[in-house]
Amino acid sequence: MSSIKTYNALGVLSGSALDGVDIVYLRTDGVDVYEIGRMITIPYETGLREKIRSVLGMRPETPENYAILTDVEQEVTTFWAAAVREYIETYSVEVDVIGLEGHTVCNDPKQHYIYQIGDGELLAKLTGYKVVYNFHSADIAAGGQGAPLDVTYYNAITSQQEKPLAVVDISGISSIAWLGTYGEMIAFNSGPGNAAIDEWVMKHAGMNMDYNGKLAVTGKINEQIVAALMRHKYFALYPPKSTHREEFREKLEHLEGLSLEDGAATATAFVAESIAYSLLLYLPDIPKRIMVCGGGAKNPTLMRFLRQRLPNIEVCTAEEWECNSVAIGVQAVAYLAVRRLNFLPISFPTTTGVYEPMVGGKIVG
Repeated sequence: MSSIKTYNALGVLSGSALDGVDIVYLRTDGVDVYEIGRMITIPYETGLREKIRSVLGMRPETPENYAILTDVEQEVTTFWAAAVREYIETYSVEVDVIGLEGHTVCNDPKQHYIYQIGDGELLAKLTGYKVVYNFHSADIAAGGQGAPLDVTYYNAITSQQEKPLAVVDISGISSIAWLGTYGEMIAFNSGPGNAAIDEWVMKHAGMNMDYNGKLAVTGKINEQIVAALMRHKYFALYPPKSTHREEFREKLEHLEGLSLEDGAATATAFVAESIAYSLLLYLPDIPKRIMVCGGGAKNPTLMRFLRQRLPNIEVCTAEEWECNSVAIGVQAVAYLAVRRLNFLPISFPTTTGVYEPMVGGKIVG
């Protein structure tokens, strides 16, 4: 590995929760991680958040849609550029490259289609730095699902941990990555994540999320509804597989009629059950320990429900492994950017279903 180069990278990630943009500094060669800086989240203003929300599910295939999406993309990219400049000025970091994971607007794995807003060329122009973005397209063009892509980063940050182990990312949707004793890697989206809970509390309480699981902890789980939700056809698909937050929206109508608290508890239990089901059914060797990251790791009620469903597995948050649960996703974006610069693959037959390991990401600037 002496031929690969170490870079100072910034990761920029627009979270599926629409709370804002995450930024972090990482020094890495795309194999080992040498330094991790502080992560910051710069919140979206209400108007910009609602503009992004208004285009979710939209495709740019008509002139009208394209114009709307382009306007939102320009505005949000300009916001990200200002956030990047603020981060660099605040923490006085040297930067060689920015990794950008734009905001996913439409994702249809069945048609091998993903559309994100985020203008890498504009970000490079406004910041003056090289940008790597559009990580998913090469994998999709080669027949892969396009996601999940973070497994190589999980492998790097758990290199000293006993294998096999699993990393569970509970973000808008949930993903599972399995890391075997001999370097094997399996990854797939297991199903719903925070979006299932967020949509319920947004609709019925006008809240962006169930903060710290406070609603769910006071509610009662309707196990019959959880069982009905688990009959979704997605759970019968074998990995590799990926999904999107809209996949389960119709099924979640089963929650209607429950109280606010009972609906939050039942939605939270659905997320936990879908993760536990996938862990026990689709992994070649059940891990003794799993590390949970993403926003879901900060929800103690969700973590309790998950532990109840996996009594024989040690369920840890990333913090218990001296990692930052929320920052791992944006750290991975910086890491993937450096892997692109060093021509290292980011997707594999066992992680996205692509026919061979693929290098991914477009370089601009």
